Amino acid sequence: FAGYISQVLKNYTDHACDGEYVSLRCPHRTTISIQSSFYGRIVPSHQLCPSRYPHSYATLIKEDVACSVGTSLQKMLDECQDRRSCQFLVNSRLFGTDPCPGTGKYLLVWYKCRPNEYKSKVACEDDKLRLSCKKSMVIAIYSAIFGRTQGGSLECPYQNLGMPMIECQSATALQLMIKRCHGKRSCSIYASTYEFGDPCYPGIQKHLNVIYTCDNTPLLLPVDETEAPGLSSSSMEPVGVGTEMALLSNILAAYAFIT
Repeated sequence: FAGYISQVLKNYTDHACDGEYVSLRCPHRTTISIQSSFYGRIVPSHQLCPSRYPHSYATLIKEDVACSVGTSLQKMLDECQDRRSCQFLVNSRLFGTDPCPGTGKYLLVWYKCRPNEYKSKVACEDDKLRLSCKKSMVIAIYSAIFGRTQGGSLECPYQNLGMPMIECQSATALQLMIKRCHGKRSCSIYASTYEFGDPCYPGIQKHLNVIYTCDNTPLLLPVDETEAPGLSSSSMEPVGVGTEMALLSNILAAYAFIT
């Protein structure tokens, strides 16, 4: 169970150069949840996905390193979302018009493994959130957001007080929820800035949204996958992956920040 939860909480990255297969997989009882995707080139080829053919220095300095397509995320959702695994060959034809002919491109994907059966609970700001599981079952936190999301929350409607609709989220919400609730039969916490800090401008109404599962286990081992869902190399790097994958995580983090 601990290993299963560890895999569920982990954020994964994968990549493939043009002409290679990209392959995403999730463990039993989970499915792929695409978080972000990039297709194009934003670093020189000597850093990532070098050309298969020799290039002179003059050719390399003309390489387009500001090249991307806007259809990458939708393509990944179409191919892989809600599946146990997916695999396909990466090339520019998959994504429509080639954004930079003559430049070798690559696909970067950030994804999580979502439990097939999960529960979602929302508490408006300053209300108490209570989670509970049936006897002999314990809580496993999948995700937690405290703040204001772009789409808002049906349970906590946004009252327009002249403030613009701005997305803002706590960076430590997942860590705190795992610390409070992971491995317990029940738990409670206030959706307050006292607990989570205030990630938003003053006056913006917030809510706490937690997705979790209940699983039966007689013995719950500790889990160290307690990082908030961010694009960091430590949380995104599967076991056994080396420095190239860490570089990919940093590249994807920069791209996500820019977009």
